[in-house]
Amino acid sequence: MGQPCLCQPPPTCGTMPVTPGEPSRTGPGRATVGHLAEKKPMTDGEPMTTPIPEQIETEIQAAAFRRLVEHLQQHPEVQNIDLMNLAGFCRNCLSKWYLAEATERGVDLTDPQARERIYGMPYEDWKARHQKGPKQEHKGSPSQ
Repeated sequence: MGQPCLCQPPPTCGTMPVTPGEPSRTGPGRATVGHLAEKKPMTDGEPMTTPIPEQIETEIQAAAFRRLVEHLQQHPEVQNIDLMNLAGFCRNCLSKWYLAEATERGVDLTDPQARERIYGMPYEDWKARHQKGPKQEHKGSPSQ
């Protein structure tokens, strides 16, 4: 089935339990691309207890992004439509965000090149190897 999941703790991998009093994962306080760009801590109005210098914060975010991409590449059995339905984004969303950020920084990158960076291979190859069933439309896709 591929590499073991690196999520911690393993018993909650793939689930998003919500307990009473826990902040909503879909409402206020949810991390968004804008949230990351503004470099504000994801809290419900409480100050961040451990300030992190901006350069280190950027390095941490980049490393976490690389881990996410690697994790998705190691788990091709997880279909994009399932990611979209459960998390509100998929590999294609990541590649579009990647492309937008590259373009904003003056990097000449095409959509297929951005997808290859996220999928770890040309998109058409990934689809032929891993996509199951007919293409399904995203339901309620977020703004990209």
